[in-house]
Amino acid sequence: MTSWAVDLADVGAVYPFQGTEFILYIAGLVFWIWWHVAQIRAESREVRYEIGADTTGEATRRAIAAY
Repeated sequence: MTSWAVDLADVGAVYPFQGTEFILYIAGLVFWIWWHVAQIRAESREVRYEIGADTTGEATRRAIAAY
């Protein structure tokens, strides 16, 4: 290459995996949505467990009073 002032269409691929941007975007979007759904489910399960473990609130009151 003798000059940097060339038409990039004539040079060829400028970066790897050229043409897969939309597929990678869709894959990232699906992963992002899946991650949030998984987090919401896990946190809901944890909250239900914690609520079920202390239905009267006595254990919480004792812990607060102790410290």
